Amino acid sequence: MQNKLLDYIPEHAHKGIQDLLSMDNLVVKIKSERKTRHGDYRQLPNNRHQITVNSNLNPYRFLITLIHEIAHFETYNKYGRFIKPHGKEWKYTFQHLMLPFLRPDIFPMDLLPLLAKHFKNPKASSDTDLQLALALKQFSEPNDKTYVYDVSLGQAFKLYNGKVFIKGNKRRTRFECLEIKTGKLYLFNPNAEVELLEE
Repeated sequence: MQNKLLDYIPEHAHKGIQDLLSMDNLVVKIKSERKTRHGDYRQLPNNRHQITVNSNLNPYRFLITLIHEIAHFETYNKYGRFIKPHGKEWKYTFQHLMLPFLRPDIFPMDLLPLLAKHFKNPKASSDTDLQLALALKQFSEPNDKTYVYDVSLGQAFKLYNGKVFIKGNKRRTRFECLEIKTGKLYLFNPNAEVELLEE
């Protein structure tokens, strides 16, 4: 499995990831695309630990996601399970694990300043860092996906779960969107994936 995993990350990151995984003895599975997450970590009933990462991610996002999940495992081992999933212990661990990979032979030069800024205080998802998320998207395969920031004001769109919304005004970083069925107002990340509805 580890050789297959290496196909998904930049070549100069191979040794660093092999070292992390040989030390940690984690089960890593590559999954088909999931709309709600890029990856996850969990302790299995048999006391083994499993990380999953989506197969459709570009090499840079895949690497960030993989290390994000390894940081959950390391944090669990060091601090136990009674801490916040993305609290200060996880942030410190993620920063520490990611630092050796923030090099120009692994990441493109234009991504490095954005990554350096992001890792001063990493968030639960790199998607909430809009600048970084948009910069990472440019390395993905072209596709016909639509994102909230593409939707016109007042236009209807649908989520993967079938819920329909009307796009409203932008607050600081997110868009207010009204769910048609319930009349409730929700805040959407600009790069949430949606399906446009015909007017």
